[in-house]
Amino acid sequence: MKADWQYDVPTTGTITLPPDSRYMEALTSQGYGFESAVADLIDNSIDAGAKDVVVHFLRDADRLVSLLIIDDGNGMNSAELDIAMTVGGRRNYKPGSLGMFGTGLKSASLSHAGAVTVATRTKSSRPVGRRWVMDNAKAGFQCDIVDPAYAQSLIDRYAGCPIQWQGTVVRWDNVKDFPQHGGSGQTDRYLTKTIARLARHLGLQLHRFLESPDFNITIAVEDVATGTEYSNYGVEALDPFGYPTPGRADYPKKFTTDVPGVGQIQMRAHIWPPKSNLESYKAVGSVMDRQGLYFYRNNRLVQAGGWNNFRQPEQHLSLARVEVELPDIENDVFRLTVKKDGVEAAPAFATSLEQAVDDDGTSFGQFTMDAQDVYRTAQKRSVAARKPVIKPGSGIAKGVKDSFADELEFIVGEDPIEVRWASLKSGEFFEIDRDKRAIHLNKKYRSAILGGRDGSLNDAPVIKTLMYLLLHKAFEHEYSGSREKDNISLWQTVLSSAAEAELDR
Repeated sequence: MKADWQYDVPTTGTITLPPDSRYMEALTSQGYGFESAVADLIDNSIDAGAKDVVVHFLRDADRLVSLLIIDDGNGMNSAELDIAMTVGGRRNYKPGSLGMFGTGLKSASLSHAGAVTVATRTKSSRPVGRRWVMDNAKAGFQCDIVDPAYAQSLIDRYAGCPIQWQGTVVRWDNVKDFPQHGGSGQTDRYLTKTIARLARHLGLQLHRFLESPDFNITIAVEDVATGTEYSNYGVEALDPFGYPTPGRADYPKKFTTDVPGVGQIQMRAHIWPPKSNLESYKAVGSVMDRQGLYFYRNNRLVQAGGWNNFRQPEQHLSLARVEVELPDIENDVFRLTVKKDGVEAAPAFATSLEQAVDDDGTSFGQFTMDAQDVYRTAQKRSVAARKPVIKPGSGIAKGVKDSFADELEFIVGEDPIEVRWASLKSGEFFEIDRDKRAIHLNKKYRSAILGGRDGSLNDAPVIKTLMYLLLHKAFEHEYSGSREKDNISLWQTVLSSAAEAELDR
């Protein structure tokens, strides 16, 4: 017979179990992206009251040597710096702070650098510095005390730009993302791409701060050997709700709902204008990624897009975006990732969304239908301006055919065009069979194109879709003209060569 169940676990005392030295390695293996790591450090600058932040890439000719983040915030004295550099150390965050977990400085920095140095001073204290070297941290949490004279020189280096009387410098050395060899313009290309990505990320995540004239972020590049400043890039706010006119005149709408365990949550639902080319619309991934919920915590964007289990994303909802203001109190409904790049919401939130209404009684579900209607109406106008085509048939995945139906008008009464594999002559990639309304692909190349995976009726969707786009016009008339024949011959030659190259791999 089983013993009675004990609801409380009996104990006989406690023991202290310090973390293994590998804890530091685990702390820095959380998948911090480069842009997210830099943003996390700038969060600290904002919490410290900074008005100007400089992200400074240092190079020595063709070689990148260090990355620094400098601010004119309140700085730290020696005791405060020790807490900031302690693994697991957590200061008392003020209301409205962006910091939460007390791990950002260490985990963000050592995820991307072999060493992180912090030099800082307040108005009433001398400059102090500490340094974590990853190898020393793993060996036993040995944090270096930086020579005060060097801490002073690092602060002095940025005197007036941006540091005035106080501030902080965070220095990354042995940055893993930096090119190992800078020749043949590799460093210049890296900087061009990285600065563009970083500016876009910071402009989006911190856009509410950057919209204020009192806060600035600058990305700069300097050659330490010559003192030459290569570039000086001011980060601009990238408001994901920054459209000139809404997609529908009665939007945006303000929704409120009660979430158990949290209280009242306020949301602002937007419908973007269709066919927008604004960077603030395109900055977040694909149309599937950028729709949905945009969570803010203390004016910091912590999630850009996604429906958090409320519903699945779909093309017709690509214009729907919702600002959600998260409460600043800890709760069991909303949980931020350590990297502040996503929100895990309990099922209670999805249920609350279904019950959300605006002041005139419009439901949140009606908002999603309104967004779909705006999208579909715009698509119909676009489709009407395009020439009708013969619709795609079997062999092309249903989702792709649905996209064609959204974008194109089909010729009435015409049999669809199939795309399928068949045995063809050597040297041919495809064959047009007008009688059977089919595009045949040479099955000799099927396995190579599929990467060795098993085939199915609707396999190789990208290749089949491209072949339909190239060849569908050939089925609209009985014979091909000389220009069309020449194009088909060209595509046959080039695609066959590409397929043979795929086989050789």
